[in-house]
Amino acid sequence: MHRPALLSEPLTRRTWLRTTGVVAALGAAFPATSALAAGESNAVASVTQIVDMSPLQQDISRDFLIGSRVAWQEYNARERAKGRAIAHLVVETDGSARAVKAAWQSAVIDPTCVALSGCVGDTTAAAVAGLQRTPGNNALPLVAPWLQREWADNENAVFQAFPDYQAQIAHAMKSLAVMGVKQAGVVYATPALQKELSASIALVGGGQGVKLQVLAADKRPASPPALILFVGGTPELHAFAHLVGGKAGSHCYLIALADVNLQVLTQLGGVPRNVSVIVTQPVPVVSSGLPVVRSYRTALGRLYDEPPSQHGLAGYIAARYTAEVLATLGANVTRAAALAAFRRRADQTIGGFLIAYQGERLSSANVTQSMLTSDGRIVG
Repeated sequence: MHRPALLSEPLTRRTWLRTTGVVAALGAAFPATSALAAGESNAVASVTQIVDMSPLQQDISRDFLIGSRVAWQEYNARERAKGRAIAHLVVETDGSARAVKAAWQSAVIDPTCVALSGCVGDTTAAAVAGLQRTPGNNALPLVAPWLQREWADNENAVFQAFPDYQAQIAHAMKSLAVMGVKQAGVVYATPALQKELSASIALVGGGQGVKLQVLAADKRPASPPALILFVGGTPELHAFAHLVGGKAGSHCYLIALADVNLQVLTQLGGVPRNVSVIVTQPVPVVSSGLPVVRSYRTALGRLYDEPPSQHGLAGYIAARYTAEVLATLGANVTRAAALAAFRRRADQTIGGFLIAYQGERLSSANVTQSMLTSDGRIVG
């Protein structure tokens, strides 16, 4: 297995694309997955991060993974001399069920692996969580996955750190209600998302007194509403923004959930001047003064030539949470000890970002919003 040395200079997106190009080439021999690890010859244990690099998911996954790499490099630089380094194993997949299962199995059979950390995106995280239900699987704790959908964790093996779609939808609807909005449109990028979320969106909207009109994702409304809730990813939102905007008419605000990456949206060319995009996200805004945000931005600037993003911050928090719980075990980092530690669900404050539970459910609601303005600025 290839174990690259720690980075001695910032990694640019161009370099990253070359790296993922190598991974894609390896796919000819290993079509399901390919793995990269941060070399730690004297690591006391390892964690595995399963990452969906399929075309519609990679804008989120790449930033999330960079954030996680930053955090693990920071942790190991500090803990290596104490003999408590943790190897960070990354398994990149094409997002297919076959690939995700192969990646999960590779982690389960690895005797050094004590946790699955920061698995991303939502479909992959849900698939991994489902595999955790396999009887007699010698369960690994699934820690801080990018699991946006609601999840019933009957096995007590999934330890979420980020508010899900329901919390994001509630925050978005409350924002509309506070603004006095009584009617808005809603667009689902795929039938699967509409099936999964339409009932809860209608329920929350009704509770806030907001009447919702379902609009087609591939057709411009005759009279676009001033506010539209968009449920889908960055490429789909980019296409819809150019469908609904770009013509003479009133300004339209698209309110999206955490599956939209504003930095990538700007790289795709942004949106028409009569469209603004507001993203609801389960992490602090990247301009926040919270210690965890400052730490992320500083380390990212030192190690990678990349702009900060909400998904990169989420990946950083996911790794920090995993590392800080494992650090409580000292040198006795075993799979059973790790699972027991996470099952205690003790409150953790990661540089001002609170992860707290009520019973086995995440109770902390860290939901914020950022906006891409019509002139291309990201605010928040």
